[in-house]
Formats: sequence, C-alpha cells, structure tokens
Amino acid sequence: MQTPSSAPTESDTTANQILDVAEAHIQRRGYNAVSYGDLADELDLTTAAIHYHFPSKADLGQALVRRYRQGSLQKRAAFDEQHAALRERLLAYVDLFSGIMEDGGLCLCGILAADAETLPNEVRQEVQQFFAEQEDWLTTIIGAGTTSGAGLQGCTSPRDVARVLLAAVEGAMLTTPHRDPETYADTLRRLVDSIVT
Repeated sequence: MQTPSSAPTESDTTANQILDVAEAHIQRRGYNAVSYGDLADELDLTTAAIHYHFPSKADLGQALVRRYRQGSLQKRAAFDEQHAALRERLLAYVDLFSGIMEDGGLCLCGILAADAETLPNEVRQEVQQFFAEQEDWLTTIIGAGTTSGAGLQGCTSPRDVARVLLAAVEGAMLTTPHRDPETYADTLRRLVDSIVT
C-alpha cells in the first residue's frame, strides 16, 4: 500500500488513469455500455493491460466506487470545515452534484443504481454503501442544524428530510430539462430553502 510520502509508481498511475476514463464513460453511458475495449482505445493500451490492473469488470467497478466514495467523504468533510451553517453545507453539496453535470456526466453511483439488477454483487454493495453514507451525513447535519422539527413539511425526522433531499439530488439529475446544471441547482436550492427554517 502506498504511503503518503511515497511517489506513485507507474502501475499506480496507469490504474488511476483507467479509473478516470472508466468513471467518465460510465457517468455518460452507464456501466453495461462500457467495455474494456472502450477504455483500451482511449488510453492507447491493450485490454490485457487493463485486465492486469483489474482482472474483471467487477474488480474495476468495485475499485471505482470505492474511490468515488472516498472522494465524496473528503468533500463532505471539507464542507463541514468550511461552512458552519446548515444552509451553506447543503448548498455546497448541491454545487458538488451540479459540477458533475457541468462536466457532462451524472453521479456515478446514481448511474450504477439504475443498472443495479445487472451489477455484480460486490459493485452493488459499494453503491448501496455510497447512498447510506450520503444519507447518514445529511441526517447528521440536518439534525444538528434545525431547531424546530425536521424543517420540511411532512417529514418527522432529520432522516426523513435527508432521504427526500438525497432522492431529489439524484432524481433531478435525470429529470432536469436538457440536464442543465443551472436549472438543476436552482431547483435544489429551492428545496434547501424549504429545509432550512
């Protein structure tokens, strides 16, 4: 395992490049529409080179979601450090997903969840863990940041509010006309304004 002070090896760099390209392809086309041949063509590698790093597509998918989960954890921790108020944390969270749309993609785990029935079990479990982590974090910050109830009509607990917000964050990516990031962010900002009372 690489230590923070050690430089990445050529193998580490290649594996990360494969993950970068795989993530971009899956975010635009879905898990089942992406092959090792697609990745090899873009990276000017052989499919055997990709299999060296990720023997099966399940291995690739699992590594990809683990990395995505870790990145999300780091970003949420930064929101907690940078913003004391609930509203600012939630707006930063919305902006995170809006940024994915600006880059032309959708949430990796949202895309994978749509393919859940055809995903390898280990990938499906990683995706479920991603959503559980999002919901737990939202529940914690909403619970700490609202003083009178859950802050959203019809919701009786911070977890209820977290589930509504997470569903909106993911679902609005698919339903926003032309997948316009501005419209997406505006819609979710209205929801945030309803939550923060």
